[in-house]
Amino acid sequence: MKPYTLNRDQVKERLLRLEGPKDDFAVIFSGKSSKKVDGLYKPETREIILHTGNFNSDGELLYTAIHEFAHHIQFTSTPVPVSIRSHTNQFWSLFHSLLYKAEEMGLYRSVFEQNPEFVSLTARIRQEFLEAGGSLMKELGRLLLTARSLCEKYHASFQDYLDRVLCLPRNSARTIIKTHLYDLKPAIGFENMRTVARIGGEEAREQAQVALLEGQSPEMVKMQYLSRQENRQPLEALLLEKKRIERTINTLHAKLEELDRRIEQYSGQDNQQLQDTGT
Repeated sequence: MKPYTLNRDQVKERLLRLEGPKDDFAVIFSGKSSKKVDGLYKPETREIILHTGNFNSDGELLYTAIHEFAHHIQFTSTPVPVSIRSHTNQFWSLFHSLLYKAEEMGLYRSVFEQNPEFVSLTARIRQEFLEAGGSLMKELGRLLLTARSLCEKYHASFQDYLDRVLCLPRNSARTIIKTHLYDLKPAIGFENMRTVARIGGEEAREQAQVALLEGQSPEMVKMQYLSRQENRQPLEALLLEKKRIERTINTLHAKLEELDRRIEQYSGQDNQQLQDTGT
């Protein structure tokens, strides 16, 4: 007996309830197991391939289906060409949004919310480590401000104090100080505090923190509050991507020219050495 009950049509029906994609797609059950991937998306044929031999439940099957469905939506909806192997912040934000929607609609249930062992472990990690670490970094930000004041008082270089005494990178120090100045919430954890510290505007920072505390993923918050790409018109996005690629090509050409110059230089030195030794 199969460990899952959903068929291909039922999986597709659930995916379509989450999002109406620009282009149609097919769901294929391979009937095989794979040690490399649980599923994949083929953009040329618009096919979501699920290696059904890998799944022990409908939840596992649907999770992978939603992952590949996110690739389909991203591939067919963005004006800028994307690689299906590119797991960008935009992709993870889309995937996580689909998962949350599936949970809200009762189409998918996360093992992390159901399993008591996960629930207990999550609570401990959040309280004893994420929040505790956030509190420590926020307090460090206060102490760094004190150090800066002392440097001003005694006409010393605060940058030198960071570089040679604390051996703390300056960018990290600036971010840590912001966690104190902006009075960020330690409950979101230090890494998320770093992200929120980059957001301009007190209201936007507060909204981002609330979103994180309510369960939105860091990628979703970054896309909403830090990414400018989503607000660009298709033509503008394409032109910017074209410029980015042109800059990359020009940089690579310059590097190739420099390599050719150095190869020619060393080749000339080797030839001279051969002549000097009489070989």
